[in-house]
Amino acid sequence: MRNLMCLTMVLLAALAVQARAQSETDENSAANTGIAIFAGGCFWCVEADFDKVDGVKETVSGYIGGKEDNPTYKTHVANGDREAVRITYDPSTVSYDELLKTFFRTVDPTDDGGQFCDRGFSYTTAVYTLNPAQAEAAREAKAEAGEALGKPVVTEIADATEFWPAEEYHQNYYKKNPIRYRYYRYGCGRDGRIEALWGPAANYGLEKS
Repeated sequence: MRNLMCLTMVLLAALAVQARAQSETDENSAANTGIAIFAGGCFWCVEADFDKVDGVKETVSGYIGGKEDNPTYKTHVANGDREAVRITYDPSTVSYDELLKTFFRTVDPTDDGGQFCDRGFSYTTAVYTLNPAQAEAAREAKAEAGEALGKPVVTEIADATEFWPAEEYHQNYYKKNPIRYRYYRYGCGRDGRIEALWGPAANYGLEKS
């Protein structure tokens, strides 16, 4: 009986050590994960672009900023949402400042009526910030983009509200429907406009294959 009790105590102690180790691992993992939310026109394109950035772990297309909860693709325009992408990244590989630099150089931040062929508020550019540090960094990046372009930058910097993931068929659309996606992107004139606007700085940071 005494041996059984000792064995039980040893097992319980081992489980406690394992649980503490797992908790520390989870905490470290959370501390090493950052979130950015960018609206840059069609979320298919923003998602495809940021999936090419080293250090980005996940991109999710969705809606943000509207009046009512649970917007959908059919309701988000009337609801006042923008199409946006929530980016999960590893800060030890890529910084928030670098993500901002990439964002501004993969959109036309001088267009206050939409992006490329997509017109209307839901396609306008914005940076949704999660804390004061992000807000300050976004304002600085916006000012720097304006200086680089020599033109006013109209991208809104706003506090993040609830981010609503879009329907599943929108997620990784460029992978699920590559031919249709490439046809849309080319036809919309996105890459041509970005290259004409930004020149050699266009698509900064899109290096991951």
